[in-house]
Order: sequence, then structure tokens, then C-alpha cells
Amino acid sequence: MFIRNESFYSFRRSYPIVTILVAIHLILFIWMNFLPGGRYILTMGIGNNLAVAYGEYWRIVTPIFMHISIGHVIFNSFSLVIFGPALEKMLGKAKFLIVYLITGVIANIATFYLGSPYMQHLGASGAIFGLFGLYLYIVIYRKDLIDSANSQLVMTILIIGLVMTFVNSNINVLAHLFGLIAGAALAPIILTGVKPFHTRPVFIDDGEPAFDPNRWQKKRRTSQRLKKALWISFAVLVIIGILARFL
Repeated sequence: MFIRNESFYSFRRSYPIVTILVAIHLILFIWMNFLPGGRYILTMGIGNNLAVAYGEYWRIVTPIFMHISIGHVIFNSFSLVIFGPALEKMLGKAKFLIVYLITGVIANIATFYLGSPYMQHLGASGAIFGLFGLYLYIVIYRKDLIDSANSQLVMTILIIGLVMTFVNSNINVLAHLFGLIAGAALAPIILTGVKPFHTRPVFIDDGEPAFDPNRWQKKRRTSQRLKKALWISFAVLVIIGILARFL
């Protein structure tokens, strides 16, 4: 579910929305930091509570796609590549994009109403935590959509993310928390009629499902790979989170 072993070609074909979102992250990051006009893009797009109060409402949306530090853009893009594909496949392209944008917007609205009038912010973290909110609901209430190994992985990464939210000083805590809440609140509606990410019965020639005698061995190997992926993801996210604090 969260182990990525596709080629770049198959990944972008299978998960076009995730691919486009990551591409936007990287293009805007390069533009804002290295290309002409980047400072203008940053100035006009960054979340700015005072500017929103004066009617610049686009700033509730544009920060979702913008990152100024290398650690920040890598962390959010990495999280999206790992945890976005399963939801894009289960929900479909349109519903996935709607959830991503709505949770990001709600996170920024919360930042506007509850944050300092002079607060400025940017980053996809609110939308990323919106996806985690959806997963949190799945783990608790829709166990038919996720197995125990993947549930443990999701909860471990979510706990790490929440700890880092309060440990790092340069984090928009409101966006993280309200993105998470928004994702969990939308989940009962968004998950209506959704089927699990993996539904792969074994078929014989006449099209009838057949018992796979090796399925227990396959499950054991999958569980081992997931545990390995969990610790690798743990290490990578912690390292990137530390780098994001200083870059």
C-alpha cells in the first residue's frame, strides 16, 4: 500500500494527481529560489493574514503549493509520494484532489482566524495532514480498507508528524492540526462506496476465483517488507524534519 516500487513512467500513469502536485511543488520552489520573478511569486502567493483581511483571498489557496526551503519541499513531496497514491487509487482522481484542496484551504482559513494578524505562512503541510486525517478515520472506523501492518505504519508516521509539529519552532501548528481534523471530518462522506486499495483474487481459466496456496507466505513477506519500510520511513522523515529546521 505504501511501498513504492514502480518506475517513474508507471507511477505518473497510475497516480497523475500526485505526480502533478509534486511537480507543482518542485517547479514553484525552483522558480521562487533561482529564477527571475521568483521573489514576486513568493510575495504575491505567500499566506499573509493581514493581506487576506484586506481582500486578497487567493492567499488562502496559493500557499498550499509553495515552499521556500529545500527541507520543507522535500519533506512534503516525499510524504505525498508515499501516502498519496493509495488514496488517489481508492478515491479516484477527482475526489482525491477535492480532499487535498479542501483540507489545505480549511487549514489556511483556521490560520487566518486563529493566528496572528501579521502571520505569514506557506507549504502543503495542511493538505498533507488532511490526508493523514483521512487515514486516521480509516484506521479507526474503516478497518476493511486497511490491514494492521499498514495501520501501524500510518499511526507511527502520524505520531512522528505531530511530535515534530510541536518540537520545531518554524511550524504552522494551526495548519497541521486543522488539516488533520478536516480530513477526519470529511472522511465519512468521502469514503462512501470506497473499496480497499488491494483487491486481487487469483483467477483460473474459467474466470472463477481460486485458492492461492502461497498466499500465507506472500503475506509474511509483505509484512516483513512493511516493517522494513516503516523504519526506513521513520529514519528518512526524522532526518528530513531535522534538516527542514535548519535549511
